[in-house]
Amino acid sequence: MLDENEIINEEQNELYEHYSFAVDKGQSPIRIDRYVTDKIEGASRNRIQNAADAGWILVNGIAKKCNYKVKPFDKISIVMPYERRGVEIIPENIPLDILYEDGDLLVINKPSGMVVHPGHGNYSGTLVNALAYYLRGNENVNLDDERAGLLVHRIDKDTSGTMVVAKNLETLKHLAQQFFNHTVQRLYYALVWGRFDNNEATITGNIARCPHDRLRFQVFDDENIGKHAVTHYKVIEDLGYVSLVECKLETGRTHQIRVHLTHIGHPLFNDERYGGDIILRGTTFTKYKQFIHNCFALVPHHFLHAAVLGFQHPRTKQQMLFEVPMPENMQMLIEKWRKYVSNREE
Repeated sequence: MLDENEIINEEQNELYEHYSFAVDKGQSPIRIDRYVTDKIEGASRNRIQNAADAGWILVNGIAKKCNYKVKPFDKISIVMPYERRGVEIIPENIPLDILYEDGDLLVINKPSGMVVHPGHGNYSGTLVNALAYYLRGNENVNLDDERAGLLVHRIDKDTSGTMVVAKNLETLKHLAQQFFNHTVQRLYYALVWGRFDNNEATITGNIARCPHDRLRFQVFDDENIGKHAVTHYKVIEDLGYVSLVECKLETGRTHQIRVHLTHIGHPLFNDERYGGDIILRGTTFTKYKQFIHNCFALVPHHFLHAAVLGFQHPRTKQQMLFEVPMPENMQMLIEKWRKYVSNREE
């Protein structure tokens, strides 16, 4: 069944085709919402209309509203901002760190290590499993759907920090539009290898999957490849062989911060996927190698934290702003580097 839920990846705004139809040459003019409802088994007309309002029904590659009349040879596609899946969701009583909640939405602080969506070997213990349990009394939540709630965006498994969850379709639409229009405030803290020549700059470069490794993404110079992506960064603290930087997303693509910073020669500290899990700066001394080993053990994943999330409340129109500090182990790691730099200077 077609589902109206939309998920906007915190680092990706791609659309995936879920259904497609080629209109017969003898088709008489008919509203597209009626046409698609007849074509998809189990789909209600209301859901189809919601999909059209969200811009998910394309005719010859162009989004159309419900009153569009289909024509012979039209190519109709139903697209969604997530890949088509078929995973059964089991509600699990997993504690959630809720920063704010009302009748329309909730804002959570996701811990590192928690996968957002089931799949790829992670079919339990995910944020969606936790939301399926927490929102089990909400009539707007379809527990047969693998996304359970109405997730507006997502962040990587090992990235910690703020996320917003809609509790109803109207809230979802408003929040999704804010993400699409880049009016949502998103600020991340990242610890990366190396010192910067420019303490503040903008990274621009199309991002697409690496042709040789489907789990990685990379920047392409060819503007016809990948998705346009823009990241603004500012160095917060120079820690010798590493730097603490603040990143603001202008666009949202998969692994955007990780890919952009790697592209300019500054992989995230201990980012295994992008080569940050080895010593990239520093000395060859055994003591230094042990220090890095201890740092990796303290934060055993890439160092990236979604510290700030700001948006307009869909119902009240009030500007909402949420900020969460870095997890304790990340703060301890920063302090270790401060002490290391201080001892070197003495």
